[in-house]
Parts: sequence; C-alpha cells; structure tokens
Amino acid sequence: MTRRVVIIGGYGNFGSFIARRLSRDPDLEVVVAGRSLEKAERLAAALGRAVGARIDVNDGLTAALRAIGPSVVIHTSGPFQTQGYDVARACIETGCHYVDLADGRAFVSGISSLDAAAQQRGVAVVSGASSVPCLTAALVDHHRHRFATLTDLDYGITTAQRTNRGLATTAAILTYVGKPFPALRDGSQRLVHGWQGLRARRYRHLGWRLLGDCDVPDLAIFPNRYPGLRTIRFSAGLELPVLHLGLWGLSWIVRSGLIRRLDRAAPLLLGASRWFDRLGSADSGFHMTLSGTGADGEPLRLTFELTARSGDGPYIPCVPAILLARRLAADDGSVPAGATACVGLVSLADYLDELSDLDIVWELEEGRS
Repeated sequence: MTRRVVIIGGYGNFGSFIARRLSRDPDLEVVVAGRSLEKAERLAAALGRAVGARIDVNDGLTAALRAIGPSVVIHTSGPFQTQGYDVARACIETGCHYVDLADGRAFVSGISSLDAAAQQRGVAVVSGASSVPCLTAALVDHHRHRFATLTDLDYGITTAQRTNRGLATTAAILTYVGKPFPALRDGSQRLVHGWQGLRARRYRHLGWRLLGDCDVPDLAIFPNRYPGLRTIRFSAGLELPVLHLGLWGLSWIVRSGLIRRLDRAAPLLLGASRWFDRLGSADSGFHMTLSGTGADGEPLRLTFELTARSGDGPYIPCVPAILLARRLAADDGSVPAGATACVGLVSLADYLDELSDLDIVWELEEGRS
C-alpha cells in the first residue's frame, strides 16, 4: 500500500533533499508542498515520482491536509524559533504523523505539551529531527556505556562558505546572536551569550576554525537525559574568520542593547556573506568530545569528528526526518504515539549509514586526559 508523505517547504534546501531521498521508495508517494505551487510542481516533475501542492502554514492548513490525506507530514519551513505548534496541531487533528527539523530550544523542548493530544489521536509528533538533538543524542547514547561517569560534552559545527545557505537557517541563528541563554557549566546553569565565548579549534581535515556559543535544544534536554553531566557546550562557526568575527562583533552590539535583534536583517546579511564565496570552500565539519571517567576508573575522552566535502554538509540535518518518515509510513510501531523531542529514536549506526553515499567521512579518537 502506497503511503503519502507531505514535505512542507519541500522545494527548499532541506526539503528538496528529503524529497529526493523519499521519492526513491516505491511504497511512498511524495508531495512537495509550499506556498509556491509553481516551485512545488517543478521539483515534483523533476523527481518523477512526486506531486506538487500548495500549502500555506498560515492559511487553511487543516483543510489542505484533509484534502491530501497524508500518512506523514515533514515540516522543514523555519525558523522555528519564531513559530508556534500550528502545523503539529493540524496534523494531530487530521490524524497524521508529524516530524519537523526544528533547532529552536524552546520549540523542541516544549513539544511535549502536545503529548496527551497526540497519544489520544494515536499519532507520533516528533520535533528536532535534525543534527541537534538527534545526531548529538545518538552519539552520546552510543558511547555512554564506555563511561562510569560522563561529565562533559563539548561539540560544535563549522560551516562551509561555498554551500547552500538558506534564509530560514540564517534567521534562526540570528535570533540568538548576542542574546543571553542558560547553559550548564561546571555543574550549574550560567548565562552565556549567542556567538560569544570566542575560541578556535583545529579540525583534522579542515584546519583551524573559529567557534562561538550557540543556543540549541540539547542545552535544555541533555541535563535531564544525562544527569551526571557538569558541562554542556555547543558551538558553531563560519569558515571565513572575517565573517565569523564580523558576526561576533554584531553580537556585542546586540548584547549592549544598541540593536534589539538581528534576524530581521537576515536577507541583507545572507546576501552580503555570498560576496565572499570565492574565498571559501565547500567543506564543513562537526565534532563532539565526551569526557569523564571510564569503566576502569581512569579519565576517558572520546572525540568524534565528521568532515563533509562537496557541499554535502547541509544534508546531515535531513537524515532523521528521512529515517522516521519511512518507519512511520510503514506503521511498524517503532515510533510510539505521543509528542517528543527526537532523542532515542534514531541509532548512530542508522544515521551514519544514511550518509554513506555522500562525500562525508568520520572517525573516533580516544584519549586519557
């Protein structure tokens, strides 16, 4: 039986990759959806085994979903930091499963407010099916058994300059640049500021990259999920130091109160950043260092490092939605009804296997300090 999967924002950077992957499955009918019917139908025609549809999340969403009758809806249209749960509620009301790629801290951690309604309707509502918190939690879960006590997580993403940078992703980052948010440091919650905490890290295959503190769902979810932790630090950075330092400078202006918010300037800043593309590469990276005491009582440090070339880095956040959509459409019972953040639903092995045909490599290094 063919199951229908609607991808809202299906012709965007993330949505189009998800649509291409899912359209390979003969048991799925992909519906590329968004506010532009022309763009949706153009991509659907290129995919061959897909159809286009007009869906505006702010206008007649429930009626549109009822008319289409999907088994699963994948919501890719951010930024989620400024959204409510209208799409998820519409899915619950129409009786279809919901998955989003949200990276907003409050949005993802607050999805449990829909748990009772989702359970009553018998549908799964999964938020944060992205690199954070899905991949990051999968990494910790996979290696947790190596530690008697896991105390520190230090991890981050460094982007490629010459890659597809969506407006929604840019706006999402800019919502917290210069803004305070709590993070677990040395056993207590402390206020840090977006894009500050400036530091440099040497990636094995990329060289030195600058990083700054970022607000992600992990900072709210992981202290309860991994109660022995004393420090969680997530950072992100731009490949070109001049652009990273420029945004770092803007973070101080926001912090001082001279500018209230930067996300409204996302189109301008994104456009300006593209002037520098010829100076950068298509190579991005991710790292996570887990530190604590090993099962033998000695200090243990594990560092996972991933390198994405050929502009393939932006596809990494798409993997959880692809995997979950297949399982939900198959109705195999592996994703329970209810509303939850996307932690503990995707194994590290399955995640990495989905990346195996891309220009992406990864390695694990063990240390004793």
